[in-house]
This record gives sequence, structure tokens and C-alpha cells, in this order.
Amino acid sequence: METRWFLNVIHKKFKKGKLSFENTLELLGNFDIPFDYIHVKYIFKARNSLKSGTIGLDDFRGIYQAIAHRSEIHELFKTHSPNHKVLPLSNLVAFLKNEQFQLEADETTASQLIAKFEPIEEARRNSEMTFEGFLRYMTSEDCMIFKTEHQSVYQDMTRPLCEYFISSSHNTYLISDQLIGPSHLWGYASALMKGCRCLEIDCWDGPCNDPVVYHGHTLTSKISFKTVIQVINKYAFLVSNYPLLLSLENHCSPRQQEVIADYLTSILGDKLVTSTIDDKMPNELPSPEALKFKILIKNKKLGTLEETLARRGIDSHGQTGEFEEEESSEEEVADAPAHPKQPLLKKRRAQSRWKGSGPPRKKQQVSLISHSMKKIKMALELSDLVIYAKTRQFVSFEDSRENQLFYENTSIGEGRARKLEKLQADEFIQHTARFLTRIYPKGTRTTSSNYNPQEFWNVGCQLVALNFQTPGLQMDLQTGKFLDNGGSGYILKPEYLRRIDPEFSPYTLATNRLPVLLTIKLISGHQLPPSSLSSTNKANPLVVIEIYGVPEDQAKQHSCVVKGNALCPRWNETFTFNIQVPELALVRFAVEDQLSLTANDLLGQYTLPFLSMNKGYRQVPLLSKLGVSLRPASLFVHVWYFD
Repeated sequence: METRWFLNVIHKKFKKGKLSFENTLELLGNFDIPFDYIHVKYIFKARNSLKSGTIGLDDFRGIYQAIAHRSEIHELFKTHSPNHKVLPLSNLVAFLKNEQFQLEADETTASQLIAKFEPIEEARRNSEMTFEGFLRYMTSEDCMIFKTEHQSVYQDMTRPLCEYFISSSHNTYLISDQLIGPSHLWGYASALMKGCRCLEIDCWDGPCNDPVVYHGHTLTSKISFKTVIQVINKYAFLVSNYPLLLSLENHCSPRQQEVIADYLTSILGDKLVTSTIDDKMPNELPSPEALKFKILIKNKKLGTLEETLARRGIDSHGQTGEFEEEESSEEEVADAPAHPKQPLLKKRRAQSRWKGSGPPRKKQQVSLISHSMKKIKMALELSDLVIYAKTRQFVSFEDSRENQLFYENTSIGEGRARKLEKLQADEFIQHTARFLTRIYPKGTRTTSSNYNPQEFWNVGCQLVALNFQTPGLQMDLQTGKFLDNGGSGYILKPEYLRRIDPEFSPYTLATNRLPVLLTIKLISGHQLPPSSLSSTNKANPLVVIEIYGVPEDQAKQHSCVVKGNALCPRWNETFTFNIQVPELALVRFAVEDQLSLTANDLLGQYTLPFLSMNKGYRQVPLLSKLGVSLRPASLFVHVWYFD
């Protein structure tokens, strides 16, 4: 039955006995089996012994079997097939329940799979699945390691914004280093297409009263603020419907701040949040659900939100006044390049307080003190666009408890945040349970390198900002974490990180917490990327399985090396991990090519939240160093854990 089907597919397309390489690729496509061009080309050349540029049907069969007939999947099929030829409906149901942990599976489920994946008509009529159908099922999206139900939004999106991890970027305009690299609009488009929900915009005075965006006091190129907002407006909600925060690093004069405010309102239109919901003073941050398709401005603000709401409708009354000076944010100081003549920022922080007889009129300009200690003024037009995300300098957890308002947020540099996270983890969690908190890379990362975001997620920091343009382990973790909840860029924090009186610390876990035993059997690899140093499809692959989470869960285990085989390496090794805090754990599969005893080259990786892992026999898709899919490159594993 299978041989007849195989020949029928071939003869429908090609009636001649010889196939060129192009014919071979086209015919493989007709079999609905994913293949890698490099591997097929290598096998074709090996089969084309006469160097004629064509092969016969027997040679094509050999190529098809080398690419598609994976021995490890065939062994699994034979284990569950009574006659080693077909899976009857009842056997397929048993496989789904016992091996794939689909406890709700029944004959209807199995029949649907046969209809979807079985290519041989006779088998479909008999409600059976042949190896060809089983192969297509096992290598399909249905058997991927990432849970299907987590590929769409499934979490409660009605909680206040501070209760979510939010995908965040740093220096979003840069696509290279932060000293001489180019600024480019693609930085914003790319970040948004990756699900980022908090973008950073460094605003500076530009020529002809037109603000520009770049990394100030450096040789990075400049782009127009207007075009940045136009790109953001175009891409803002293509990937996620949930609110987008624009974190402004504002260095502009009042005149150009007015231009900024005009661009924001005219370009973004109804998307821009310009007042509270129903124009009423809230007592907590709104939810992502309430702010769907909305863009929020994160920036300094003059006075309070109450004053902004009170000012609505009485701008024409002509009232005037002044504000006390307010020092700039910690980030503006830390992120600015060092200068020998730059004075130190004063340690104290003066609150912005209105001193006039009533709310200030629309054109009022207010003085602030910049990091260079030169007085600058802020346009009220821009200040009034800051509703739910007023930036406030972080002084201490005690100061925030006593003085910080629910709509104010703080930015903390990675160095200081790391000290606080280690020494005051409990207070850090209390802080992030109340307020949006942004972590940003230290200014000495001139190559736009990244820190490990996991340590700040462990204490509930919502806006853990990374340089999205810089690939590596840190961005792998970022990408993997935010695969969850439909890639919406918002992930509801675990309940213990949302409590103002937390009973959780990443460093001192409760003694009554029972660990989860995770078992991963690494079976094989398939069509792995060849070595970057090889002209053939050869590589010496090994797999590193890593756990990222609270300190006690950090773990790494290596497989053995399979010499000279990137097409179909077999490992059949089992690894076990004890995971104390599964809600925060990420699992990373890294495939490396052993170049020497001391050096490896990353061939591909895949990272996902532990709680998003399917049990059973699963395919692990691989991504390149740049985060691009390497399909059909994959690992074949069996996953088990008790939940």
C-alpha cells in the first residue's frame, strides 16, 4: 500500500526516469515533508555518482528515506502498531493518552488526526494510520513542545498594569553599538514585530525646530522624531492588541517639546491616551484589557494627575503659576556618557509642586534641573500627555512606600538593582507589587550588550529593558519568556509576586515548597544546521539543556558529542532537574558544534517557559543566533513531569 502510494506521487509529476536537483526539490515538496536545501544538496551529490546532474527514481527514494524516514520515529511507530504496518484507531487513541498525555483523547480525536495527516487514501478509508501519516503527525505543530493553548492569550488581562511582566526594550532606535552605531527606524519596527510593548525614545533638539532621536553626546546617527512616531503608529498593534508604552528620554527645549506633543497627538490620534478612563481620577492603574489598542506616554510630568484632570476645561481662564524645580531621573544620569566637567547629580529629590493660584494655563513652561545642572523647561503640552506613567526618581523602597503615587514609575540601573535584589529581595517584591519598575543596562555597555533579565523577573520587575538589537543568551531568555500568553508582550506575574505582603523570596524558599521533577529524554536531532566551518553537512553536535529561574533552580547539563552528523544525530540520553519555582523557570535547549575540546559554536537554540512545555514525544524547533527559525532543524525529545 505504501509503495504504491509512493510511486503514484512520483509518476503524477514526473514520467521520465531521471530527476534534476530542481526536480528533486519540487518532488520533495509534493510529499509535504519539510527539508533543508543544504542537506538535500549534499545527499543528491552523494547519490549522483556519475556527476551527470540527474538521479534515478531509486536514488530519489534513498534521498526521501534519508530526509523523511526517521528511524527513531519508525521505532516508536512499531512499538504501538500490532503488525508494524498500521496503527488501528484504538491503538492511536492509546498512544495519545499514554504517551502524549492527551487524557481527553477519544476515537473522534484519533479520526481527526488520521483525516489531517494520513496521505494514503486506503488507510484513511480503513480509519488507520500508516507510518507516513504517523511521521507527518509527529513532525507537525500538533507535536511541538510549546503548548498550543499558550499560543493565544489565555491569562486574566483585567488586572492592573503593575501585575504583569511587560516586554521592554532599551535604546530601541539603535541597531548596533551606542557610541558610533546607526540609529534606524527598523529598530522600532523590529522590536514591535517581536512583541515589545515598551519602547525607548531619546529626544533631542533638531534643526528647523524638528526634534531628533539618537544617543546623545555620541556619534550615533540621528533620525527624525516624527518618522519614529509614524513607524510606531504603523506597527504598534500588528503583533499585540495590548497597550504600548513610549518611554521618552526627553532632552528637548520647551519649544521642541511642544512639537513632540503635536506629533504625538496628530499622528497617533485616538490611539494616544490623553486622559483617564471616563475622565475620572482612578485609585489604581488600569488593566491591559482596558487599554487595548492604546499608546501611553512614559515621561516626567508637572504636578499631579489630579491637577491635569482639573485643568481640563479651564485652560482659557488664564491662571498662571510656577513649579518647584525637579531633578532629572536616575536613568538620564547613568545613561549619559561620562564627561569630566559634568557635575554630580544632587542626592536629594525635590517634588514638583504647583505654587500658583490655580491650575497652570496650557502654554506654561516649567523649569527642571537636568543632569548637567543646567535649568531646562518643560512644556505643559507634553506633560499633560503623561497620564498613567509618570517617571519618578528612585530614592529607596522606604521613600517609595511613603511618597510614590500609583501612577508613578521608577527606573533603576542594573548595577544598583542587582544589589537591591540580593540584599532587599522582600522589599523589592513589595515595591514591584505596587509600582511599575523599569530596569535598564548600565551605561558602560557601549557595545549594547545585555544583562541577564531573569534575576529581575525573579523579584517582579515589570519593565526589564534589553537591547533588542543584540542577539545572545539574554535575548534568547527574553524571547522565550514572552512566547507565553500568545506573544502579547504581557504575562501575568505569579500570585506571590503580586502581593504587597509577599511570603516569597527567590533566595529563601519556603521549606514546604515541593519541587517539580522534570525528566527530558533527548532522543535525536534532525537536519541540524551544518557547522559554519564545514563545506559539507557535517557537524559534531551536542545539546546543552539549561534551567533559568530562581538561584536554586539554575542548572545546566550536557549531552555527549555525536561526531560528523548534522542530518540525524542520535543521543538517547535522559536528564532530570528539580525545579523549585516552576512559574519563573525557563528551559533552554542549545545545540552546539564542538569545534575543539574547549570551544563550541552555537548551531541553534530554543527557550520556553517551563509551564508552557507539553509532555510526551515532542519536537523542539530551533532558532538561529539572530532568533530566526531554522525549520526544519529540530530536536526530538520526550518530556515528563508531575503536575
